[in-house]
Amino acid sequence: MNNSGSTTHSVLLGYVIWIFGFLGAHRFYYGKPKTGTLYFFTLGLFFIGWIIDLFLIPAMHDEADRRFAQGAYNYSVSWLLLTFLGLFGVHRLYMGKWVTGILYFFTAGLCGLGWLYDLWTLNGQVDELNRQSY
Repeated sequence: MNNSGSTTHSVLLGYVIWIFGFLGAHRFYYGKPKTGTLYFFTLGLFFIGWIIDLFLIPAMHDEADRRFAQGAYNYSVSWLLLTFLGLFGVHRLYMGKWVTGILYFFTAGLCGLGWLYDLWTLNGQVDELNRQSY
């Protein structure tokens, strides 16, 4: 775990989004965008990797806790906002990125490309903000 003894990512949320993990959702959430993309294009490595990940989520959770800093911004909230309202920029507004949040709102996440960028980089963005808040 991280230094404060609490977690940055939720195991429960990890298992909930694992349901859609054959599209790589849980891998993106835990900061593994390369394998998340691979899962997206191969349906979770033909569902075999998806089933195996059911048992790997606790390890992915521990790795995310070691890798990402806890702070003012919650990773799970950021990911939920990106997933359900990302094309409207709500996750960016949550992180205090007002200009790009408003831009996403009027351009549907810059026609989806900004949303894809954030799918790859959201953990790093939140981590950077949390490290700055110390």
